[in-house]
Amino acid sequence: MNTKQIYRYLPLVALMGATRMHHFGSAFSLPDASLAVFFLAGLFFSSRTFFIALLLEAGLLDYVAISHLGVSDFCVSPAYVFLIPTYFAMWFGGRLAAHFKSMQGTEVTLSIPAMATLLASTTTAFLLSNGSFYWLSGRHSNGTMTEYVERALNYYPTYAGYAVMYVVLGFAAVKVIKMLPDFKTSKTA
Repeated sequence: MNTKQIYRYLPLVALMGATRMHHFGSAFSLPDASLAVFFLAGLFFSSRTFFIALLLEAGLLDYVAISHLGVSDFCVSPAYVFLIPTYFAMWFGGRLAAHFKSMQGTEVTLSIPAMATLLASTTTAFLLSNGSFYWLSGRHSNGTMTEYVERALNYYPTYAGYAVMYVVLGFAAVKVIKMLPDFKTSKTA
């Protein structure tokens, strides 16, 4: 992998680094973009090595946030390991959605089938991460299916909403970059 290839990955690495500290965001931080980062990584890059690098980045960021920045460790439990299939669902969804994207010239679109794939992978990711946390974390020892469904209905819109928002913004950023004169000339040179 050469230096130019590495620079292509930096926006996604930076986005996760800038947003991972607080899941829902706050007055001082953006909401977590990790789901979208994995989806966009699958959409634009087929590298399994990059997928693993993003997993390692997520774990390292969580470690630093909890051990050095005072972020709560509430979400770290036996269910934490389920973030691996959660993020794989997003990355794989991005790989599937890559078949539906259009990036001809400055035309950059995310089609309805690609958006449906995004929603399906986000829903799968939600069920994996939220379900494993609810059932395996020990935080809801007397939990019932009814309680889980109520909680899931409460958290899912925000969970999916942030993922969709970041993916749409990612596509918009790619569109803007492809419209820049320097990008056009460097691609044809």
